[in-house]
Amino acid sequence: MRRTINLKKGLNLNLVGGLGSDAPVAIPLPARVAVVPDDFPGFLPKLDVAEGDRVECGSPLLRDKNDGRIKLVAPMGGTVEAVVRGARRKIERVVVKVDPSAGTAGMTPFDTADAATVTEALMASGLWAMMRRRPYDIVPLPDDKPRSVMVTAMDTAPLAPSLEKMVADRRTDVEAGIRALSKLSAGPIYIGIEQGSSLPDFSGAEMVEFPRLHPAGNPGVQMANIDPVNKGEVVWTLDIVTLARIGHLAMTGQADWSVDVAVTGSEVNAPRIEKTVAGAALETVLEGELQAGAEHLRVISGNVLTGVPVGKDGFLRFPYRQVTVIPEGDNADEFMGWASMSPSKMSVSPSFIGRFLNRKFKPDARINGGRRAMIMSGEYDKVFPMDILPEYLVKAILAKDIDRMEALGIYEVAPEDFALAEYVDPSKLELQKIVREGLDYLRSEV
Repeated sequence: MRRTINLKKGLNLNLVGGLGSDAPVAIPLPARVAVVPDDFPGFLPKLDVAEGDRVECGSPLLRDKNDGRIKLVAPMGGTVEAVVRGARRKIERVVVKVDPSAGTAGMTPFDTADAATVTEALMASGLWAMMRRRPYDIVPLPDDKPRSVMVTAMDTAPLAPSLEKMVADRRTDVEAGIRALSKLSAGPIYIGIEQGSSLPDFSGAEMVEFPRLHPAGNPGVQMANIDPVNKGEVVWTLDIVTLARIGHLAMTGQADWSVDVAVTGSEVNAPRIEKTVAGAALETVLEGELQAGAEHLRVISGNVLTGVPVGKDGFLRFPYRQVTVIPEGDNADEFMGWASMSPSKMSVSPSFIGRFLNRKFKPDARINGGRRAMIMSGEYDKVFPMDILPEYLVKAILAKDIDRMEALGIYEVAPEDFALAEYVDPSKLELQKIVREGLDYLRSEV
């Protein structure tokens, strides 16, 4: 029997540029793919390749300095075109020039009944890094024994595609993934689904229904409302597409790096889902998709709340399922600027007419005001569906007060859980960045 949890706090942003169809459209293979270590918190990259090396699909490009068994692999075969470094020689990305004739570095199907075999296979395949662990919202540690596993089968972010439809015909893969992870977890596998979901009840998992109210699709929010994480406990989180990949690997010995990516946003001609590969160059994904004459654009890999600005010449970033294109706003010319009372202005404040209009909005990337000292306004709590005092937790993080951070529930949260709070924040604070830095500080000190 499915359990239902009703959340009342949250906010759905009604934006122009939503999907017209859920049917994926095949596009040409990208000329390049890239792996970006920053997409995997807690992973300390060490190169396994050099520029000019020939690699197969699934060949390791990077390994973790703390445990070399944990790898990031090439989603397509070809030649290592560039190892891009930043300040202090930090590895920013590894770019592979795609060669469709390159082979696949396959494994053999493995026994999901053996925990050690499952662990080694996930680490070698690159799929281990696709999961996260609470506390700290990092790649799971090799010696983790999670209390439970939270799988989200819904994405409530603005303009997001349906995860449910991405695995509609993959029941066998999903159940094989459940069997594999059940050997690594001391407790249940939860799958968070949308109320009224057409997904079947999967053997070995407990199905829990949530309303389609963002951020109900975040695995941290789901776990916080099912069984909150306490100090000393470990929980793993992942999405159902990753779970299906784990099952596919177990049964075939091949990791599936194909992805269905939603190309959305107000500056896209006809928003649609495209079938490509993880880490694909966006020049291929966006070819012919942008409105004619559109300039000053912000291309975001992900959604408008948590995505990464990458530009038209960037690459698809983890979790590899959405690209959003909106106006940059740096050339906007409007009466009274950010203080304009135009009904086309999107806001949660009742001071703006748009707050009361049932319409879709076309926002740009401006923050509409300057950053200022933190204001204890109570706005965070209105959109934060966790039993946490978010404003006080942010203050404790800024003060680096570990005891207060622990008492206020930092072990339950991830940066994405504060995305809506960041949107409604009158202080314009970069809350997701603050929380990420707080989690990293806590991990280094505890």
